[in-house]
Amino acid sequence: MLENKENIKKDKIEDDSIDPSLSADNSAVSSEESVSQSNDVSESMNESSSLDANLDNTDDSKSQSANDENSNSISLPFIIGKKIGMSRLFMDNGTAVPVTLIEAGPCYVSQLKTNSNDGYDSVQLAYGNRKLKNLNNPIKGHLSKAGLESKSHLKEFLYNDIESIKLGTEVNLSQYDIGDSVNVTGFSKGKGFAGHMKRHNFSGGRASHGKNSVMRKAGSVGAGTDPGKVWKGTRMAGRMGNDRVTVKNLQIVKLDESKNIIFLKGAIPGSNNKIVYLNKNN
Repeated sequence: MLENKENIKKDKIEDDSIDPSLSADNSAVSSEESVSQSNDVSESMNESSSLDANLDNTDDSKSQSANDENSNSISLPFIIGKKIGMSRLFMDNGTAVPVTLIEAGPCYVSQLKTNSNDGYDSVQLAYGNRKLKNLNNPIKGHLSKAGLESKSHLKEFLYNDIESIKLGTEVNLSQYDIGDSVNVTGFSKGKGFAGHMKRHNFSGGRASHGKNSVMRKAGSVGAGTDPGKVWKGTRMAGRMGNDRVTVKNLQIVKLDESKNIIFLKGAIPGSNNKIVYLNKNN
């Protein structure tokens, strides 16, 4: 028993002699590890803060650029576009809607006319691109007044409130919303020279009781001794199509502002890649 107690005391003494150095080393290591960990944490926090600052700066720059773009654009009830083609969209309730795709804008204000100078108030918009070498000097000078280089189409719209409009201002799809109705004006497809039956839906002559070669004739045009002439405007054979046509109250189904495409419910006049004019209904 005495020997065991002495051995236990020796072990305790040896442990006390060894433990302080080990504890000192462990404390030093732990302190170094804690310092390195704190440095890593601070570095990561600095990196995250710098990333957050960069993200904030990019967001601020994006918002500022968006504000600059919005400040350089104006909302007008009319715009110039180009017919792309027809398609269909499936609505949420499963119904299929026939739509016409129009690439509308961006347009730019190229001229302002006032009642005092020109006798009426209007806004002229410029749309499309064209090679500069294909423009004559008067058009170049006209566009240069608005800060524009080359545009292919110019169109004038009557508009009274022109005090706040500046030359060179952009007009885009930001003025339209889904559900708005617009009037679309364009030129119908040209079909060349056509007879009176195809052009005006006449029935032609009778094909029985001894009639000969009168089935597709125009018949009498009303000219006799009195008045002795054909009245102006009489429906006869002639050029068919290529007429100015306006389709009213077409509903906007979808908008793609990134590609400047507007989806209208229904059909509009003209063939693909033809210029059309959109006017918003009040």
